[in-house]
Amino acid sequence: MLLYEVVARYVFDAPTVWAMEVSTFVFVPHFMLAGPYLLHLRGHVAVDTLSEAARGVARKVLEVFSFLVIAVFAGVFAKVSWPLAVNAYALGETSFSAWNPPIWWMKFIVPFAFVMLLAQALVEAVEAVRKPSDAEAGL
Repeated sequence: MLLYEVVARYVFDAPTVWAMEVSTFVFVPHFMLAGPYLLHLRGHVAVDTLSEAARGVARKVLEVFSFLVIAVFAGVFAKVSWPLAVNAYALGETSFSAWNPPIWWMKFIVPFAFVMLLAQALVEAVEAVRKPSDAEAGL
């Protein structure tokens, strides 16, 4: 889409009114839903100086604590973003651009993504409790 926009604008001197917004419509769900997936893959950047030094039960406690902090964070953001999405729907919110498409539907992606992050953090916390600690695994 953006390549089309660049070619249309600079080669044919015919810019579009929709390309930038459509690219945002495509990018936002991918960006928001990548959070829970990356948590599952352990792909987030982490400052794990303390947890790397810990062993056994202490390491497990730190890991579970970190997942619970993520769950609380996600729960708060889901709770705060839900009324904003409902309000955008009630108002029939649009982008106010020249194209002016409805954007209320995109606002529901935010609480949904945070609910998914909350669920993934809880699953990861349960998995951290269930997996054997370093001492139990013989490491």
